[in-house]
Amino acid sequence: MDVNSNRRIVFNYIFLIIIVAYLLRLFYLQILDKSYKQLADANALRKITVYPSRGSIYDRKGTLIVCNQAQYDLMIIPREVKKFDTTLFCQLLDIDKTTLMVSLKKAYETPYKPSPLFKQLPQRVYARFEENMFNFPGFYSQIRTVRSYVHNCAAHVLGYISEVDENILKRNKYYRQGDYIGMSGIEQQYERQLRGTRGTRLVLVDVHSREQGSYNDGVQDTLALEGENLTLSLDIKLQEFGERLMKNKIGSVVAIEPSTGEILAFVSSPTYDPNLLNSRERGKNFRLLYLDSMKPLLNRPLMANYPPGSTFKLLVGLTGLQTHTITPNFGYPCSRGYHLNGLTIKCHEHPSAGNITQGILNSCNAYFCQVFRLTIDNDRLGSNVQAGFDVWHDIIASFGFGKKLGIDLPSEKGCLLPDAAYYNKKYKGTDWRSPTVISLGIGQGEVLATPLQMANEFAIIANKGFYYIPHVARKFENNGDTILTKYRVKHFTKVDREYFEDIIDGMEGVITMGTAPNARVEGIRICGKTGTAQNPHGKDHSLFGAFAPRESPKIAIICIVENSGFGNDWAAPIASLMIEKYLHDTISNARKPMQERMEKANLMPLRAY
Repeated sequence: MDVNSNRRIVFNYIFLIIIVAYLLRLFYLQILDKSYKQLADANALRKITVYPSRGSIYDRKGTLIVCNQAQYDLMIIPREVKKFDTTLFCQLLDIDKTTLMVSLKKAYETPYKPSPLFKQLPQRVYARFEENMFNFPGFYSQIRTVRSYVHNCAAHVLGYISEVDENILKRNKYYRQGDYIGMSGIEQQYERQLRGTRGTRLVLVDVHSREQGSYNDGVQDTLALEGENLTLSLDIKLQEFGERLMKNKIGSVVAIEPSTGEILAFVSSPTYDPNLLNSRERGKNFRLLYLDSMKPLLNRPLMANYPPGSTFKLLVGLTGLQTHTITPNFGYPCSRGYHLNGLTIKCHEHPSAGNITQGILNSCNAYFCQVFRLTIDNDRLGSNVQAGFDVWHDIIASFGFGKKLGIDLPSEKGCLLPDAAYYNKKYKGTDWRSPTVISLGIGQGEVLATPLQMANEFAIIANKGFYYIPHVARKFENNGDTILTKYRVKHFTKVDREYFEDIIDGMEGVITMGTAPNARVEGIRICGKTGTAQNPHGKDHSLFGAFAPRESPKIAIICIVENSGFGNDWAAPIASLMIEKYLHDTISNARKPMQERMEKANLMPLRAY
């Protein structure tokens, strides 16, 4: 074989190898590698995310309180964008060129990926831009729904939604960039049920990015599933009324239906319009609310801790009865205070209490200091004061103090109910006695509670010894009549039912002849208790708790007005007006002046930004 023949064979092999390589490359590109097909499809197809409507929210009577409104995001695919008239573009969107340039720069960081350029365009802006969309290849609109809070109230219950951030995207694989999620309140607590399931839609587009119809008759589209509708336990009229009464005041009102644990009203004051955190200005509005010295974002019913004051005397009395330390007929003299070895706890002028009912209706400090001392010094409860104190502590704790109750709202804060170990640590040993902690007997000292826990106390007394965990969700549209079974379980206290009647007698006496004449309502037997919680930073807090009517109670309530003085001055009128509104659906003419005075009163300190 000559040299030329060898060369020919070599060249033939090389040529064959090259052909095979090209064929393999073509096979890989056309059959195995999908990226080029996807890029080709993207020139003619557009994958659009279909966002579901979040579930609507209703109050206990079926009144709509949260719904959805359609808004539009202007989307961009940078690689498809052609040179365009930026002046016209800005005029159509009511923006300046600087804003446009900043948004474009961010979008071009991912040139092949569709991303929102401007979010939540109002209907009028969207309509105007849509008519001129053909002038702007590479841009298209995407519809989504945003929340509308119909009554502009109950912000701390409802919460708000916001776009997911990088942290959420890392923690939860369901969400994608551009999705929205509940950030507080009910929107956060029941996010999974309310959000629904997003879908996708493939559409054909022309060279000008104009939609030409669905692709393949929609065979490859997936449906978006709407979120579940939710009914709350709130009475929205009562909620609105409570917010009007608490306007220009700092504090809380929590109202509970004792027989179910359902929350009827949940007022945190000062408050804000929930729609402020549902607009294009959400970031700006949130910053203003966050910097406000009056802390309107603070959920006071769940997060504020107060000394319960004289409202706590009811539990001190019940504990004394349950431990057989006293009988209902136990009496104790009061000479303008409790006096012991140079220690004096002052009390207002009133007749000495001949029994526990009189002790309650006169809110006698001396009486309940003595009951407290006798209880924790009771030899039958243990060999020393620490043992007796822990028995006392455990009975009080069974009323929900010293722990989170477990409401179906995020951010609930616990409170402080000290036990013997707490004082052993504080006083560096066991050398402390009942006089050392005597202020606990009148709801002062180290004991602290949230408004929710105090409202639950009055629900328990209304029920004569048990409660349901307070909750605001009543039912989902497709989930029967219950949310979670834990909200249908009775929780019993460590006080027997028989001891509540004398306490309730005293509570009714508080209204009819005692410390809360401003809480009287014609035709309603209200049982209540005033409180004045000491405040080291200024004027005392005004407290009033109650339930009504006495037989078959329908509402239990606590009202706290910070820095406003005695319980009868502000808290009792506000709470009793809400009781009257809920039970009678109106306010009597005789009490209209009181309502007007409560609504117009401004007890706010000057704001400091």
